[in-house]
Amino acid sequence: MSSDILVLGAGMVGVGTALALRQRGHAVTLVDRKAPGQETSYGNAGIIQREAVRPYAFPRDWRKLVQVALRRGNDVHYHAAGMPALATRLYRYWSHSAPRAYPGIAAAYAALIAHSLSEHAGWIRQADAEDLVKREGWMQGFRTPALFEQAGREAREAAQAHGLGCDLLDGEALAHRVPALRQRLAGAIHWRDPWAVNDPGELVARYAALFERMGGRLLRGDAASLRRQGAGWAVDTQEGPVQAAHAVLALGPWADAALVRFGYRFPLFVKRGYHRHYAGGATLDMPLLDVEQGVMLAPMRRGLRLTTGAEFAPIDAPPTPVQLAEAERSTRELVDLGQGVEAQPWLGARPCTADMKPVIGAAPRHPGLWFNFGHGHQGFTLGPASGRLVAELIGGETPYVDPRPYSPQRF
Repeated sequence: MSSDILVLGAGMVGVGTALALRQRGHAVTLVDRKAPGQETSYGNAGIIQREAVRPYAFPRDWRKLVQVALRRGNDVHYHAAGMPALATRLYRYWSHSAPRAYPGIAAAYAALIAHSLSEHAGWIRQADAEDLVKREGWMQGFRTPALFEQAGREAREAAQAHGLGCDLLDGEALAHRVPALRQRLAGAIHWRDPWAVNDPGELVARYAALFERMGGRLLRGDAASLRRQGAGWAVDTQEGPVQAAHAVLALGPWADAALVRFGYRFPLFVKRGYHRHYAGGATLDMPLLDVEQGVMLAPMRRGLRLTTGAEFAPIDAPPTPVQLAEAERSTRELVDLGQGVEAQPWLGARPCTADMKPVIGAAPRHPGLWFNFGHGHQGFTLGPASGRLVAELIGGETPYVDPRPYSPQRF
């Protein structure tokens, strides 16, 4: 079996890449050990975040750092045993979050985010996925007036700089807008541009089905079998080895392990996160983030999905869903949460880079090998946009955005 291009990883980033390549006439084989959209892309909050023009920076306020170190908040948790191995990468993350470095990073990040909706729009239409998408935005809710006031100022600045729509709702307006709330919050920021998806894993699956209808091949296989073969690349699948001139690694949080085999050591790490669905309680018409608790409430087809903040731990460490337990407690103060649907919470990992930008482009030392990973919290948002960029680079087209900020060469 032979193919022009292998794409390894069938999450939103990998499927978005495969679609963009197939759209340009390439013969593409998409390979994953599981069905499309069953890993990280399944477990997110389901928001295509057009407003996310500023990546999540490492806290610079010493009071916040002390709070995290002493485990006094719920938005960040960590495994102490895993910290020594992460120390160098987290230090680089902290350094890139400094006021001098961060603005340039945010500008590059925003350049891709600007195309998130437009790149998703065509695939949503062609994949017959309009029933999964709601175009009314999402909200950030704040419990304390001071934090709401500060965040409101920053939101207005971002909205003005990037042409975004946002409304600031005081406590009374928020209570009227979200009658399910049991207690009065200080206020909320309503970002109007983003789209909410009520089953993110299903959206990826429909994109993958569209890819197959377009003539692409979807096979089960293990990326760990990727190897040089002749002038190209090969990977083992359930239907036998598949060869190609090019291979794209779109492996999300598993990219690090794959890269080590080829001698690359990028400053990658994961932020783990948990979710659980609840049914029989309150309903929301759009996602709502409880900012101080780090808890997202997202209406899904299975119920109200409660997602946690970041957990710093090795990707294969045993689950420690302490954030989810506290999130459930604090959320029951806000809304009638209902009963948990799953017996055990879902656990996934967000693939992050120390400089908060994805890695997109040609492998520095291996002709025909391409990278597309490290999207942090926004792989679901950026999958089609970064997939288009990789497809243009492979095909020798003029890139629609400047690819240099995301190049693997920067490391």
